Amino acid sequence: MSLRSYLIIMILATLLCCVAFGVIVQTVNPEVTNSVGFLLFYLSLFLAIVGMSAIVGFVVRFIGLRHELVLDSVISAFRQSFLFAFFIIATLFLLASNLFSWLNVGLLIISLSVAEFFLLSYKVNHKLAIKNQEKLVN
Repeated sequence: MSLRSYLIIMILATLLCCVAFGVIVQTVNPEVTNSVGFLLFYLSLFLAIVGMSAIVGFVVRFIGLRHELVLDSVISAFRQSFLFAFFIIATLFLLASNLFSWLNVGLLIISLSVAEFFLLSYKVNHKLAIKNQEKLVN
């Protein structure tokens, strides 16, 4: 898939998710709805945030960090947008459940930071393993 087709698909999918989120906000009454309404609300918001932040993150990486490969920029932007959207949704869920405190938010930030560092180290270890396998083959 080319970069152009990826961006077109991401923009269209993000617009679709934003429209779905808008429809859900307009039609679902939070005082009357059941868990399906809340699930649709959080899921559509999550997907809209992932799409928007992945596009913005890729553009910032593409313009600001030209030394990275395009594929690495896309993967990093999508991974970090996923973690960012999870943080926003988890924070909103904590607020809705009356469990919001700075301690909980701090623990959430620490856990997401650990997840990001784990994913980064897995990527580095995976690349080293591929290089070692290439050396063994040659």
